[in-house]
Amino acid sequence: MSTELFTWSDDFSVGIQEIDEQHKVLVGLLNQLHEAIRDHQGSTTSREILDRLADYTRTHFTVEESLMRVTNYPDFPGHKAQHEELIRQIRELQEKLDTGKASISFELLHFLKVWLTKHISETDKRFGSHFLGVPLAADWSPEVEAAMNSKKAWWRFW
Repeated sequence: MSTELFTWSDDFSVGIQEIDEQHKVLVGLLNQLHEAIRDHQGSTTSREILDRLADYTRTHFTVEESLMRVTNYPDFPGHKAQHEELIRQIRELQEKLDTGKASISFELLHFLKVWLTKHISETDKRFGSHFLGVPLAADWSPEVEAAMNSKKAWWRFW
């Protein structure tokens, strides 16, 4: 039996390798936070992981939104609004943690898991379908196509 909060499967793939790799990092960070809470590693450790998760989420959203702009994604405003709302909620939580008005809990983990699962399964998959159907991709040179489909060594630093 897995002790992970969120087990990645290919069912979550949106078909864009870079986005899928970033989603796996987000899932990994969420699982680290779960482990820290479950194993009573302390509020400092949990907060450090939450902050890394928040920072990486902002980076991931920036990449996704850049791809949406480049491909003229028609639902860009709605998708971006979902991103902004989650970032607002995370900032609000961080402020409450700083003032002692909240603690990192299993309820927070559940919220983040449900949000991420739903966002990937619905909103990001719609964007993935759009991205993969953009005619411009057919005009890419074989070199660009290979670069887009290869795992980037620099991802391991994020």
